[in-house]
Amino acid sequence: MEEVARKLSAEGIQKRVLSAGRGDAPTFPDGTKVVFHYRTSLLDGTVLDDSRTMGGRSKPMELILGKKFKLPVWEHVVTTMREGEIAEFTCDTKHTALYPLVSQSLRNISVGKDPLEGQRHCCGIAQIHSHHSLGHQDLDSLQAHSQPLVFTLELLQVLPPGSFRLDTWAMTDEEKLEAVPQMHEEGNVLYKKGDIAAAAEKYHNAIACLKNMQMKERPGDEGWIRLDHMITPLLLNYCQCKLLQGQYYEVLDHCSSILFKYEDNVKAYYKRGKAHAAVWNEVEARADFTKVAELDPSLASSVARELRALEERIREKQKEEKSRYKNLFASTPTAASSG
Repeated sequence: MEEVARKLSAEGIQKRVLSAGRGDAPTFPDGTKVVFHYRTSLLDGTVLDDSRTMGGRSKPMELILGKKFKLPVWEHVVTTMREGEIAEFTCDTKHTALYPLVSQSLRNISVGKDPLEGQRHCCGIAQIHSHHSLGHQDLDSLQAHSQPLVFTLELLQVLPPGSFRLDTWAMTDEEKLEAVPQMHEEGNVLYKKGDIAAAAEKYHNAIACLKNMQMKERPGDEGWIRLDHMITPLLLNYCQCKLLQGQYYEVLDHCSSILFKYEDNVKAYYKRGKAHAAVWNEVEARADFTKVAELDPSLASSVARELRALEERIREKQKEEKSRYKNLFASTPTAASSG
């Protein structure tokens, strides 16, 4: 323990164990997955980030060692810990210069945004030396004035290579292509079981794999089109889940994006029609259902059923509104007549 502390100190890192871990010190070969909670603070105690509260939820950090994470010091210090250990690492500025970019990505992820949002047109080092805003005042300040930081880590789990499925960001392109059909099938099984939320997550993860690869292709090129043809059925399955979850405007957006590229996609018209109907876009719903029947006459009976359901809902809505207005006027006191 003392030897570890001496080596860290020589590298500009001070370690303080807050709670001892359990068992023997694990080994950490490349490909090991480490799961840990973190809290990042300034030297004065001001908390910048906390994985237990970020984005309104508690979600630990997961790293695959050897994948060149943007903040190498985390990979380094976590390998000095045991499972269950809580330790505080005070790190010199040379280890923390890129933390504002890492924090921006983690904050984006915590609220469901693209982790690279705001970083697409400038490399990390260039951003550190520019006036580019990260969208957070505390991170902008830290970017302008690099300083030592305190990382308080709790090592929850150490998983050896091969004992877990890689997260999308950690996969090679070959691994992504291999994983997508399996995730698609897992999503289908979950959907049939009625676990709609879990199925949607599987479809979403498969789409993320393909989208990540598609970003490396030029739009319209053969590779881009091939990946887009793989994404489309997954996106339609995802939209079906979102319909059942009542996320109608998300369905409208995704189906419209599909139809912008593939004007004859019957399933996209059908799902968009259902979403339009759900949000009372009667004209748009009728237009989409009519298009479905034109493109695939075998679905005419299904379209007729959807249109009847839409008409019935509209009648019920009009009836409710008429009754509400009637009750409103009935309860309004009339002015007293003058004598």
